[in-house]
Amino acid sequence: MSRSRKLMLSSLLAATGFAAHAQAPAPTLSSGTLVIVPAYGEVKHANDQVRITFNVEEQDKDKAAAASRVNVKMKQGTDILKRQDPQAILQTRGYYTYPVYPEDQPQPRGNANKPRQPTGWRVGQYLDATTTNLNNLPKTVAAVQSVMGLNGLYFGLSDATSKKLDDQRIAATYKNLTERIASIAHAMGRNPADAVLDTVDFEGSGNYAQESSAAPKAMMMRAASMNDAAPVEEPSFEPGETTLNMRVVGKVRFK
Repeated sequence: MSRSRKLMLSSLLAATGFAAHAQAPAPTLSSGTLVIVPAYGEVKHANDQVRITFNVEEQDKDKAAAASRVNVKMKQGTDILKRQDPQAILQTRGYYTYPVYPEDQPQPRGNANKPRQPTGWRVGQYLDATTTNLNNLPKTVAAVQSVMGLNGLYFGLSDATSKKLDDQRIAATYKNLTERIASIAHAMGRNPADAVLDTVDFEGSGNYAQESSAAPKAMMMRAASMNDAAPVEEPSFEPGETTLNMRVVGKVRFK
């Protein structure tokens, strides 16, 4: 074989070997590697509690007369609630009184600082009821609506149910964490048994999740004044379900 052909063959072999070496994956040095693993878990449960908000509002030229009608209806509504659902937890709140002015009332001439005169007074109050008696809910609401307005109704989980579900939520979250650690170990070409769980931070480094069972703030709505305690047909309600979430962050170190 000629000298030139030997040189060409040597160059070809060298180039082929270099390309093969460049394509080969570099070994992964994962010993002692610290991996941060986020995981999530959730449980669902049918809602077993409801918070109902009723209100009374009256308007009159005489402030005392408006307040008296509100006080009477509030007492009537409270008594009805206690009869219909003795186990319900009741709370009155938000008593308000403010003047009502006509929109087209002209400013007094000659005295711009003179305050406008109200043409009436609006008085109202709210009543909250929290109960787990969902079977009797339509009948209870209809009875109270004969004298009060329904301002809001929110379903959720009772404290007892939420406490029972906490064990399930923690277990589901931890299971997801172990599954993800195993997947990461396989992706790194490591044995999952080599993974040592260094730290477990439930709720993810202080990023606390908001409980979905918490009731949203009620929207302020004014109920129409009712002069007659007319009977009301029972409404229909669907409690639905609540999902409780949990987040966990694990620090895993490979041997």
